[in-house]
Amino acid sequence: MAGRLFAAIDVGSFELEMAVYELASKNRIRRLDHIRHVIALGKDTYNTGKISYKLVDEMCMVLGDFVRIMKSYKVADYRAYATSAMREATNSQIVLDQIRVRTGLSVRVISNSEQRFLSYKAIAAQDEAFDKNIRKGTAIVDVSFGSMQVSLFDKNLLISTENLPLGVLKIRGILQDVNTTVDRTRELTEEMVENELHNYKKMHLKDREIKHLIGIGENILYLFRYEDQGKLLERVSREQFEELYAQICKMNEEQIEERFGVSASYAKLLLPSAVIYQKFMEMTGAEMIWVPGIRLCDGMAAEFAAEHKLTKFKHNFDNDIISTSRSMAKRYRCVSAHSEVVEAYVLQIFDTMKRYHGMGERERLLLQIAVIIHACGKFISVRNANECAYNIIMATEIIGISHVEREIIANIVRYNIRDFDYNMIRMEAQLDSMTEGLSSHKEAVIVIAKLTAILRLANSMDRGHGQKLKDCRMAVKDGELVVTTDYHGDITLEAVSFGQKAAFFEEIFGIRPVLKQKRSV
Repeated sequence: MAGRLFAAIDVGSFELEMAVYELASKNRIRRLDHIRHVIALGKDTYNTGKISYKLVDEMCMVLGDFVRIMKSYKVADYRAYATSAMREATNSQIVLDQIRVRTGLSVRVISNSEQRFLSYKAIAAQDEAFDKNIRKGTAIVDVSFGSMQVSLFDKNLLISTENLPLGVLKIRGILQDVNTTVDRTRELTEEMVENELHNYKKMHLKDREIKHLIGIGENILYLFRYEDQGKLLERVSREQFEELYAQICKMNEEQIEERFGVSASYAKLLLPSAVIYQKFMEMTGAEMIWVPGIRLCDGMAAEFAAEHKLTKFKHNFDNDIISTSRSMAKRYRCVSAHSEVVEAYVLQIFDTMKRYHGMGERERLLLQIAVIIHACGKFISVRNANECAYNIIMATEIIGISHVEREIIANIVRYNIRDFDYNMIRMEAQLDSMTEGLSSHKEAVIVIAKLTAILRLANSMDRGHGQKLKDCRMAVKDGELVVTTDYHGDITLEAVSFGQKAAFFEEIFGIRPVLKQKRSV
């Protein structure tokens, strides 16, 4: 029986790409076709801040061809995502509207954290190889045209992920007007890369041991695609990479074209890419690079298949999102027994109120992240902690979380300790970019209000930071959320705070929270 046909379209910084997949049961995702068209959207965006009409015209023509190919395959479903070039272009809304009008395609601009998470899912679809490679001291190094992402794993869990301004197109753009030798170009590239990596090591690596790298992104595919008898070399030792790097350093652009089978425009980008990987290996002492050969389109297919129950990941991605949130909390020194108990309370309230709040697992995750990092603003200012926390969260990417979701988390934390104002909620991102279906500012504000009410109530239950109610029970009875504790000591502070937060909770849910203390006989 034939599987479900799906098309993934990547509107990237340097090329337009479409892949057609057959999705079948038993975790089978088979790529049927792959089409690419080189177009330097990033060059326009990074140099002028916008995409020119000439490129818009070319892009619409190519995407129109993609639509015709999709129809020839009788593709039932598709997703089209745009990345950094569109994300950073000031005229992105006009460009997206042109694409929609002229091709019928709806293109969604995804955040950097969503983009990297998709690539991460594509690797995780290779279950056994992925789990084997992240057991100890592993970094996923994703070198793209616009930036570089480094994600650290240990004991099968994501520890941290950071985005660095080391995109090969950006590096090439900085050096394009420098009239010098091949050796000097390499030296200048190495200098830029070393500076950024030094800062990264000081802030995030410290004494962490990295044994293996997982190399992803278009550039590394070209570096190694002919290294194993005409096939992609998947396992690259440090010695093999150093040998290849030494060869590239001696080549001019024409020789790189011939050696790697790329166009002239692509040849200019392989040296910066090789420099980045070389310097990262040098800095970490990594012994091997695994090149799984995945593309962003593969991640889109894996995501779609998982959402439609056509495949199932063994790896738990929510745990990784929570893990990186805990790392963020450690960075801002807001890990405490209070935060841990409030986290337990908010999840208990959320689950108890499930029939009444109409929210799902994704909102539960956003609430959990909010409570983990809700005190991060105190790292900057105790007096103005909520505003500082809002700014910290908005300035910090959380992998797997969209920009809209990050704004929801930031607003939950912001309004945890200030009057809730329905008309003053900050929502800067496009709301229709949220996969869960939020399509208006009003819907986003309702979600923020609900989750804020839960966080406020949970916070009140540990007002004295004594974890007195940690063994409490909760149930909804006769229009009340009854919280019952067997704690025999003084809970006056918690009771007063609970009563103060109960009014807003009741306003949002129509259910009155009641705190009951069982007295010993």
